[in-house]
Amino acid sequence: MAAATRILSLNLGSQTVGLAEFHTQPNGGLVLNGYRLREILADASNESTRNAQIGAALREMLGELGIKGGPVNYAIAAQSVFARFVKLPAVEEEKIERIIAFEAQQNVPFPIDEVVWDYQLVGDGADEQIQVVLVAIKEDLLEGVNAAVEGAGLRTSIVCVATMALYNAFRYNYSDLAGCSLLVDIGARTTNLLFIEPGKIFSRSVAIGGGSVSSAIAKEFNEPIGAAEFRKKRDGFVSLGGAYAEPPDPDVARVSKIVRGTMTRLHAEMMRSISHYRAQQQGNAPDRLYLCGGSTSTPYMREFFQEKLQVPVEFFNPLRNVAVSEAVDAAEVAHSAHLLGELTGLALRSAMTCPMELNLRPQSVVRRQEMERRRPAFMLAAACVVLGFLAWGVYFWRAAQVEDRATAHLQEKVDGMHRLETQMTQVRKETTALDNRSAPLVAAINERSFWPLVLEDLNERLPKEDIWITELVPTSGGKPLGAPDARSLAAATPVPTAPPPRPGATPAVPVIDGVLVRGLYLFNPKQQEVVVDYFRNLVSSPWFALDPNNQAKYIKPTTPTNTEWAFPYELRLDLKKPMPIP
Repeated sequence: MAAATRILSLNLGSQTVGLAEFHTQPNGGLVLNGYRLREILADASNESTRNAQIGAALREMLGELGIKGGPVNYAIAAQSVFARFVKLPAVEEEKIERIIAFEAQQNVPFPIDEVVWDYQLVGDGADEQIQVVLVAIKEDLLEGVNAAVEGAGLRTSIVCVATMALYNAFRYNYSDLAGCSLLVDIGARTTNLLFIEPGKIFSRSVAIGGGSVSSAIAKEFNEPIGAAEFRKKRDGFVSLGGAYAEPPDPDVARVSKIVRGTMTRLHAEMMRSISHYRAQQQGNAPDRLYLCGGSTSTPYMREFFQEKLQVPVEFFNPLRNVAVSEAVDAAEVAHSAHLLGELTGLALRSAMTCPMELNLRPQSVVRRQEMERRRPAFMLAAACVVLGFLAWGVYFWRAAQVEDRATAHLQEKVDGMHRLETQMTQVRKETTALDNRSAPLVAAINERSFWPLVLEDLNERLPKEDIWITELVPTSGGKPLGAPDARSLAAATPVPTAPPPRPGATPAVPVIDGVLVRGLYLFNPKQQEVVVDYFRNLVSSPWFALDPNNQAKYIKPTTPTNTEWAFPYELRLDLKKPMPIP
């Protein structure tokens, strides 16, 4: 991992918020440039109030350190995170992720789509089993904390668990140790026990901490928790017990006994955790113990655990291999070094490859980091788009110039063609006027030959035998024009006149739209079928509009008898083109 010039780390403890600024050295080491610690008094169960206090404390610390913003690595308190240490059989690498995803669904006590989770393989894989550290946190809880952090002007880079940050700091500063080391982080609400061996790690949280001492003092002295906290910091120490004389002040003696009683309970939980670690995790008994956390500053805490556990007990120094800038007060660092373990472990995540690299980034951070990772590609794509637009612009500009020259050349031809068009339009108008004048003459000529052609067609399509025509009567609107015995169309009866037209309407012109054909057919083998044959011949006539499927409309039926030698027939034929009445 590429080292950063400046690294900000933030530890969000249950009661203490710590912020530190580190710089990297050319050899890859760390330099502590400054840090700040703030206590928050909000109830841990009220997340909104707690997050508001975290944001306010963070802005205050950033102002004191002169930091305006930047990427930050921060740690979540262990009691807010679900952690499991799972052992899996040694399988192929491609199967490990699927198995771990299944184990996460089985072990995490929340729906898997409502949590942010990650895992870390521990050890070199030489054993028959693989140890996996599985951690998860509710997504809504993490988003609330992250909003408070980024609301102060920082940008989340890595989100770790406090115990895992301590593990990285311990491995960095005490890499030369063999055997089992027990790191005891006594916080306000819980005590985190971290068992560390080469290639092995196990942690357990015990619900006993500095807050348990404050609650016991408040109950003993019947006073508010704030006053009890003040009394603990002023008078509190771990009673030595045995033959040691008690303090002359009885209240101080009572407080020291309460502290010792609480630590005795913690010692009992520690012994149960050691037994569990040795039995269930096949670990070794601790060879040494390191104390850290806010409550370890209580006087005689180290002596108490050394007496109880009979192993060497020291205060954990996370700055053992970390340089301290001259701008930082050395005495202040020595007094609060046991509170800087998480801050150091978080800074190491950005300076080098660490043995524990869990990252519980919320989805909003993942999306933002993914966009930042793709930003160079987006910028390159945008530059290509801009260059493409410029190239197209130049191309269209040159094309426009060519088009303008071609247009000017074509415009000369178009102007000449417009003049020809004007002349042709004038000729068309004159032609139209002549057509209008000749139309009546053409129509008269066409009408003069219409009836001879109709008569000729009727005669040509007439069967050769057994049938002839005796009468032709023109019809208009289905009514015959003229008397049945008329010799010509001129002797017709008065033509029905159309009703007077409506105002503004075009007057209707009476027309001949059909022909009534009457005749006789002889007695023959086909009888009346000879008339049907005649009708079928007329269907293909260019002068009549006949429907071959509706013979009844056109043929008037007759019934032949054996007493007659000829029988009448009648055809009503519709003209395709009606003719005006002369």
